[in-house]
Amino acid sequence: MGLNKVTVDDINVKGKRVLVRCDFNVPLKEGVITNDNRITAALPTIKKLINDGGKLILCSHLGKPKNGPEEKFSLAPVAKRLSELLGKEVVFANDDTVVGENAKKAVAEMNDGDVVLLQNTRFRKEETKNLEPFSSELASLAEVFVMDAFGSAHRAHCSTAGVTNHIKETAVGYLMQKEIDFLGNAVENPVRPFLAILGGAKVADKLNVIDNLLEKCDTLIIGGGMAYTFIKAKGGNVGMSLVDDSKIEYCQAMLEKAEKLGKTILLPFDTKAVKEFPNPIDGPVDITIVPTMDIPADMEGCDIGPATAAKYAEAVKEAKTVVWNGPMGVFENPSLAEGTLEVAKALAATDATTVIGGGDSAAAVIGLGFADKMSHISTGGGASLEFLEGKGLPGVDVIAEK
Repeated sequence: MGLNKVTVDDINVKGKRVLVRCDFNVPLKEGVITNDNRITAALPTIKKLINDGGKLILCSHLGKPKNGPEEKFSLAPVAKRLSELLGKEVVFANDDTVVGENAKKAVAEMNDGDVVLLQNTRFRKEETKNLEPFSSELASLAEVFVMDAFGSAHRAHCSTAGVTNHIKETAVGYLMQKEIDFLGNAVENPVRPFLAILGGAKVADKLNVIDNLLEKCDTLIIGGGMAYTFIKAKGGNVGMSLVDDSKIEYCQAMLEKAEKLGKTILLPFDTKAVKEFPNPIDGPVDITIVPTMDIPADMEGCDIGPATAAKYAEAVKEAKTVVWNGPMGVFENPSLAEGTLEVAKALAATDATTVIGGGDSAAAVIGLGFADKMSHISTGGGASLEFLEGKGLPGVDVIAEK
């Protein structure tokens, strides 16, 4: 879990060219940025390096261009917004090859504290395959590499990993440092009792997470669609609820493992069940509260029931560290969001360290207005899941240790 990485506070960049991998994968509508959170999140690292007199060359991907360059995935709007936020010009090097004449010229003309933004790294086919010559070309622009894109750290791409074959001085930025500190320390070195809350639809997505967290946590709460596979594994009737029959034995093995390790797994005991899944997803819905072990044959569970929500909230109160990944029900529907809301409220009210592992749970917490009450909300869904599985992340592993 190398939590002991060189950070931007440990390096001297004065007069040096610094390649910074940011996460500027912002939502765009007709060329207009609809949410600039990811840009503002990058500012502390960028400002620190500007103030230290570095020459900043920023790079990022945006969206998923299929066959090379596509105008709608240009980073031009990001350069414009970044210039406004920094109060200084960010030169946009608009090369379809990313490292082209514009980039080379812009970098050659830089003074200390200047900022250049390269075009979308995925305009190059090599990027996602981590192939040459793109890594060397990117690296040729700079003397120092700073990784600050946690949302891309679980992928070994040219701009997240490959460049470090050619740039020897490396560090993590403030965003990465915060992710590593919170996610890493919460799991590897928690203040106990340590409670893990896992939700979402599929057991399959969380196999290794459940396994890894059972060894680290004191209590594991299961909610969302994945709970019904556990209930079926315990011999319950789950009606039409979402079940992964190929994972029944796995769930049984996890229940046994918990018992052997002296850990508690909490499963829902009452459930909000419906006969018709809401269509549209946020439309009106007819709910019956039923025991989770005995859901009627013509109904499906879509959220944890009120008694379970109260029990889960109680477990949060007793914990000193809480990691949460995945909603408790179909939270896109106001009538089926209560389980997720109750858990979020309990997390907002506690003094414990609360870490939200990206993806849907981050969206739920932000959407419900509790973002400022959490210790840390991860910026990367996939990356935070792999972190919780105990896997190393390529974009973290390549950075020098202190």
